[in-house]
Amino acid sequence: MTSREEIMAALDTDRMYIADTPEMKEVQDAQQDMVFAFNSCRPSQVEEKQALCRKMFGSFGEGSWIEGPVRANWACNTHWGSRCYANFNLVLVDDGRIDIGDHTMFGPNVTIVTTGHAIRPDVRECGTPQFTVPVSIGRNVWIGAGAIIMPGVTIGDNTVIGAGSLVTKDIPSDVVAYGHPCKVVRPINDHDYEYFWRDRRYQAPFDARPFKMDPES
Repeated sequence: MTSREEIMAALDTDRMYIADTPEMKEVQDAQQDMVFAFNSCRPSQVEEKQALCRKMFGSFGEGSWIEGPVRANWACNTHWGSRCYANFNLVLVDDGRIDIGDHTMFGPNVTIVTTGHAIRPDVRECGTPQFTVPVSIGRNVWIGAGAIIMPGVTIGDNTVIGAGSLVTKDIPSDVVAYGHPCKVVRPINDHDYEYFWRDRRYQAPFDARPFKMDPES
């Protein structure tokens, strides 16, 4: 029997490869069964859902939470930090590795893609040739609803990606970025520390700098 670690090592390559070998299917079926089990849980089955997350993902940090349903090619090639949150309909095309830093949040309907196929039509006709490029998302990032993150992208710490963005290139830390394609619009600035939305000003205790609610944060 081929282990999932052996399959993940085979996918970690800069070469084109065939993605539907019998060995891959055996491991992927087992992973997909766990994703299916997670999505079949009732909302009240908190312990069962968390246990499945720890089992099906490559790593799943303390205090992280995922709303169902979630879709993943493998799940075991996605690595979560601590206290992350993902709203419903997260899609993880994780043939390549996905790393997600602590405290990062995802709005609903976010897609992260690490896989691509050949532009050459003659190659695409032959089975399922594909390539993978990993995605890295930093600490304390907020990804807005409906964003799509493409292969090879790195997003820096504390950055906000606006809803509906198509992220095709790296985005640095401490900025607000959005658009098609996603571009840096501005740095996170003093105005953001005073107003949380348009003319709505932070009130106590959120107006403290830095704000701390959980002593373990």
